[in-house]
Amino acid sequence: MTQAGYNLDESPLARLATRRGREASAFLSEAEAMAGERLRADFTRAQLTPSVSQSWEWSPRGQGGRNGAGDLSDSALDARRRLDRALEAVGPELSGLLLDICCFLKGLETVERERRWPARSAKLVLKMGLAGLARHYGFERRAAPEGRIRRWGTPDSKPRVL
Repeated sequence: MTQAGYNLDESPLARLATRRGREASAFLSEAEAMAGERLRADFTRAQLTPSVSQSWEWSPRGQGGRNGAGDLSDSALDARRRLDRALEAVGPELSGLLLDICCFLKGLETVERERRWPARSAKLVLKMGLAGLARHYGFERRAAPEGRIRRWGTPDSKPRVL
């Protein structure tokens, strides 16, 4: 399944959101999974994904060339601003982990090994980071079932035909 130019099956979040635990519920809530995928979408739109091929554009050295942010479209710049705000909202302690797992698609074991964390600790820290991200995006309010509108008006406000 592909969405917004990337394959959702590659995402470590997709596996965590569908994998059932002992309580028969998914490890990640719908709001947490949506927040992680939104972060990844903004990262991709911001054109921050590493390039795996060579650029064949010709430009003389010292003239023009790639000017960094000057070459980006408005939508890419907006995505970078949204990404910056989201990472600032979760704080520096959690933003690196969210980037590694949601955007660079590193597995939990890889992150634990690189950061020298105990086994299965990245899973819990990821859940905390995604909860903060979901709160920033406002997804936790949307996912709450008690917030749904079941009917409009009060019970005694029935329309009358004149």
